[in-house]
Amino acid sequence: MGASVPCTSDKFNPEGVRPSPPGDSPFAHWPTVPGSASVEPDDAELIAAVRRGDTASFEGLVRKYQPRVFATARRYARRESEVEDIVQEVFLKAFQKLDGFRSEAPFEHWLMRLAVRTCYDFLREHQRNREASFSDLSDAEQDWLDRFVLDPDQAPEEASAAQALVQRVLEHLSPAARLVITLLELEDCSVKEIAALTGWSVPLVKVRAFRARAEMRKALAKVARDKYL
Repeated sequence: MGASVPCTSDKFNPEGVRPSPPGDSPFAHWPTVPGSASVEPDDAELIAAVRRGDTASFEGLVRKYQPRVFATARRYARRESEVEDIVQEVFLKAFQKLDGFRSEAPFEHWLMRLAVRTCYDFLREHQRNREASFSDLSDAEQDWLDRFVLDPDQAPEEASAAQALVQRVLEHLSPAARLVITLLELEDCSVKEIAALTGWSVPLVKVRAFRARAEMRKALAKVARDKYL
């Protein structure tokens, strides 16, 4: 993929211990990652150490990329326990598949591909067939929905109220539609970047993006219809 991808646990434990969210100072009791006490080893050094059998060095990679993986997981899971499960699974997969990392792209890009695909698997496994509840709209959200009812093309998509409604509607989209909308509209990924992250072809991403936008508009229209009829 290109040079950028727009688009986490306490001590890493390959045995499956659930990670702790960032912010809880989970690293106070971590052993020092091999290397200088003041200079953290780079990714290549840590990966090489893990491949030599020093599994503790993987903790340096977890520590470095944990916040971003947590942020990604929170785009797709609502409960913190689900977020933590996703993050644990991402790092467990990364640990197990590390020998397959070829350094042709930065480790971060490889890890984020694992993260996005793990989140997609989560969406497919936990697809919810609930009806959206929009009975508690804020005044701003209500105003935006009124404009959408009168003229969908004139309701500004960048409005904060629109973004809030998008977050609500996302939970009720199909897994593929939610993934595409999240990456395209919320993470500001390009079509090529989404293809690299998901493993889908560029034409397939374009088709799914078109269908996702249609699904989103249909969901908003249904909310409006149910509210005003």
